[in-house]
Amino acid sequence: MLLTPLQCPGWSSNPRMIQLKTSAVPDAPSPSPGGVSHVARRQARPGATGLPFVPGTESNHEARLSSVWDHLEAAGHVCILKDAFDFNSPSEIADLLRAEALDAALALHLYRGGRLLQGHGIPFGIIFGGTDLNEDVNQGEKNQVMGKVLEEARFAVAFTESMKEMARLQWPHAQGKIYVQSQGIATAPNTAFSWHTFLQRAEIKQSTDNLHVFLLICGLRPVKDPLYLVDAFAEWHQEEPNVYMVIIGPEVDPVFTREVKAKVKRSTGVRLIPEMPQDELHAVVKNSFALVNSSVSEGMSAAILEAMDLEVPVLARDIPGNAAVVKHEVTGLLFSDPQEFVQLAKRLVRDPALEKDIVANGRRYVREHHSWQVERDTYQRLVRTLEGSPEDLG
Repeated sequence: MLLTPLQCPGWSSNPRMIQLKTSAVPDAPSPSPGGVSHVARRQARPGATGLPFVPGTESNHEARLSSVWDHLEAAGHVCILKDAFDFNSPSEIADLLRAEALDAALALHLYRGGRLLQGHGIPFGIIFGGTDLNEDVNQGEKNQVMGKVLEEARFAVAFTESMKEMARLQWPHAQGKIYVQSQGIATAPNTAFSWHTFLQRAEIKQSTDNLHVFLLICGLRPVKDPLYLVDAFAEWHQEEPNVYMVIIGPEVDPVFTREVKAKVKRSTGVRLIPEMPQDELHAVVKNSFALVNSSVSEGMSAAILEAMDLEVPVLARDIPGNAAVVKHEVTGLLFSDPQEFVQLAKRLVRDPALEKDIVANGRRYVREHHSWQVERDTYQRLVRTLEGSPEDLG
């Protein structure tokens, strides 16, 4: 693809964009009350404007938007990151657009984020989230709303060909504006991180010589199903005290979080750790024996891809989003139920050759198919379509 510089005619010298993220909370008839939440200031480049930024390590949404944010800033755009659930009505979005003099918008999640951008006359693009195509699409009213959003959107980004095909079948009128761009992956573990200190914090007193930590990274909400493997793992830990499951993630759903905490407290060999800065999280992944994903639904798991990049084997629940990146016994292992997970985990522990092959294949796959630079080029090109009129896109 031929890329052109992002000096957009008709825009200000620093085009201003809003990125709408969505809190990882269950759907409700309307967003919960509340104004714009406090955000931290991200340190700006010399000569650039300091920008609002929502920090945190919650799973895919934050990782995706942090990456896209970097791509757009590098092209000279000024970005403001807002949570879709902080807005009670489209009029509040309209007030924000006027107050910040924004030129364009980008929303993650076709329903939760995209519906807020309808009817404002501002050009916008969409990044599919996962549950919009896997779950919301099956609800008639939401399906219709998402179709209308795609009519207005200049472009929509799917992470896989299968996601694009799902969207195309639901909304044929949008097939010409749906692009496939897999997540670009770049990992940077904190070199000063102490694995010993982390294990103490997790109250894991087992010697590291024969310790096997299975790491599950997710926001605590039902769709991530962090309790799916707990009973089976606790039973395995009683047989082999050197295996542990560690769950790391933010407390997204307060009610479900209480359930998770209570269950983990009763379960031997399972630990729950609060969210961590990204570089420390990468260091934890690097030191773990394997990365686990037990989600009911996924678009494309950044944690899985980051583990592959960090040369850590992956065991993932056999759902379409995971199977799109994990090829069984090649780039990882797929399980269909907790008992199969334990069987495969035991096999991985006892078969160093299998572990070595999976790690090598996983890293090769990420390097070949999830290039951070290719992702940057794609988003910078797509954002150029947000300038001018739709008829000029061609």
